[in-house]
Amino acid sequence: MQSNQRAQRRAIIVGGSLGGLFAANLLHRGGWDVTVLERVPEELSGRGAGIVTHPELFEALQSAGVTVDDDIGVTVLDRITLDAHGSVVGSRPHKQTLTAWSKMFHVLRSALPDHCYRSGAIAENVENFTDHAEVLLADGSRLHADLVVAADGFRSSIRQKLLPSVDLKYAGYIAWRGLVDERDISADTWNALFNKFGFCLPAGEQMLGYPVAGPGNTTEPGKRRYNFVWYRPTDEATALQDLLTDAAGKCFVNGIPPALIRPEVIADMRDAARALLAPQFAEIVEKTAAPLFQPIYDLEATQLVFGRTVLLGDAAFVARPHCGMGVTKAAGDATQLARSLAGNADIGLALAEYERERLQYGAAIVEHARHLGAYMQAQLKTPFERNMAEKYRTPDAVMRETAVAPQL
Repeated sequence: MQSNQRAQRRAIIVGGSLGGLFAANLLHRGGWDVTVLERVPEELSGRGAGIVTHPELFEALQSAGVTVDDDIGVTVLDRITLDAHGSVVGSRPHKQTLTAWSKMFHVLRSALPDHCYRSGAIAENVENFTDHAEVLLADGSRLHADLVVAADGFRSSIRQKLLPSVDLKYAGYIAWRGLVDERDISADTWNALFNKFGFCLPAGEQMLGYPVAGPGNTTEPGKRRYNFVWYRPTDEATALQDLLTDAAGKCFVNGIPPALIRPEVIADMRDAARALLAPQFAEIVEKTAAPLFQPIYDLEATQLVFGRTVLLGDAAFVARPHCGMGVTKAAGDATQLARSLAGNADIGLALAEYERERLQYGAAIVEHARHLGAYMQAQLKTPFERNMAEKYRTPDAVMRETAVAPQL
């Protein structure tokens, strides 16, 4: 009887990206009736961001019904650091699988029945009651559920309503990102970079890159892509505002669409790559057809549970990408939520356990990522702070700590 009652429980997941899909798949497999509400009308696709994997992520994928095999990503065995001339100044063995956002979305979306996923559904508000929650949609309709999971990203509208005093804090630098098809990379650069996790450390900055799946999510050699992330200190009041402004003079404070980044901004970035980076990385930047940039933020929720509504993934904590834990943390949140609900018939007690387990963990990840990004942030501070941060910027330290799951 208890399992039948649990099978009738209904969960609404607000946000149809990776965190929402992890929660939806895990709850669905646990017997819940789930509905994912994604505000974008068409199915999410075309995002090319690289994703670093960790064992916890693979465990969550398997629990969500995804087959984890060699096709899940591209595996590298070593890490290297190049100097400005392209010579290797550091190397370290480290086996790791790298994948792409589009690949992860595809496998998670394919695991979820189509009737559970609603595109173009905009959640305007959530109201909590003693024994249920209600989601108010933009079309005026209301959906009732035993549980609402807010997985609507780092600018979560639900979090902003529930925790209006908790906001994103700009870290003082941005990340340029881009992808290059494997076939477009010269032989010399391919040999230097492609089958490795690579770094370059110009003064005050950090460049890194690694191979990921290619178009159509293929991991076939010759058809993959190379993903780069380049961290650059950027003053918020002047330089960042200029970067976020399009050719018509409109400033996109929440992030400028890649297609609207001014040509001169991209040209300046490519010039800087040629002047500061190893030639191999400069080539990657030069051959990136549509580079984009993202301001780097921190965010820490002080509470995760609000009646029958819970925060999950980036809606709860936004950690700088240096530890490569964003997707893995969201997967861990979803795993803990499903585990707590499966192990406790009382939803309130289950959600209290979820908050107890994940609130401290999320804060620790944010703090660890701050540590890894302190060097870039220090460039806009005092000479003393810059000197203190310098000791963490040796090639060995960067290769040892970046995109490695912390021991918390």
